Amino acid sequence: MRSNHYELAFEAYLRGLRRPYVAVNENRRALAEEMSLKSMDFIVYAPARPHLLVDVKGRKFAASSAGGHPWENWATVDDVECLLKWEACFGADFRAAFVFTYDVDAAAAEGFPELFRFRDRAYAFYVVYVSEYLHSMRQRSQKWETVSLPAAEYRRLRRPLDQLLNITLG
Repeated sequence: MRSNHYELAFEAYLRGLRRPYVAVNENRRALAEEMSLKSMDFIVYAPARPHLLVDVKGRKFAASSAGGHPWENWATVDDVECLLKWEACFGADFRAAFVFTYDVDAAAAEGFPELFRFRDRAYAFYVVYVSEYLHSMRQRSQKWETVSLPAAEYRRLRRPLDQLLNITLG
């Protein structure tokens, strides 16, 4: 059972759209080609291919970023590698994607054209294909094996999820 509010909001968003999806049990790592792979969070069937192999990355978006920047987009090296292996396993009709799910605070909400409201919070969903992320990522922390995109690259590569799924929020 999911307890992460970012994943719960994403799933509620998909349910509200009546978009076909599979929620993946991420408590166990799968074996593929005799290696252990971190599972994606969701398989989302898009109206037009490619379908998405989604890893939800929950981040807080605050009007005041207090030392950081509000568009946090970090992931682990393992996230990137495993999702690309899953993409190869699923084939050409599927693309691995990070869905950066921002919990947008009230002071920052005006800067977003559309927000999804769930359990007294407002969320914004942005997609970055993992193959594109790979080519622009930079090491964030060697110790934690994390990577991220420079702000300009993130702005260039991210797509609002509603545009990717060809829907309009209402």
